[in-house]
Amino acid sequence: MDALHPRLLVDRFPEMFEFYQAVLPELVGAKLVKGTADGYYANWDVDEQAVLVLFARAGIAGVLGDGGGAPGEGGPARDGVMFVCRVDNVDAGAELCVRHGATLVAPATDRPDWGPTLRTAHLRDPEGHLIELQSYEG
Repeated sequence: MDALHPRLLVDRFPEMFEFYQAVLPELVGAKLVKGTADGYYANWDVDEQAVLVLFARAGIAGVLGDGGGAPGEGGPARDGVMFVCRVDNVDAGAELCVRHGATLVAPATDRPDWGPTLRTAHLRDPEGHLIELQSYEG
């Protein structure tokens, strides 16, 4: 059973599926367990534990009865979730994500004030969800 896993509600499901299918296997060793680009739901696991689930916003709208509206307008306040990936190499991971359509928000940076030997990069996936790549070097 998966105790915790991020679930992203997305508007452009096929594009988002293709992005995560392109980067998750190399970034964190995740394998697609369920879903296709023409579906409304997909999940990737590492060692039989969910690492990420995508769910089409239109698919959940009927369940919630709220129309499935997009997050609030503008800036960082719109973020309702941040997908955090621990990777072996933050710089290489950021380059991989950018190659597949992500936008670099904050380049790879050492962050000793956040944690000893911590290095991070922050990106937005093709739909604007915030991603943090992190590694603890040393």
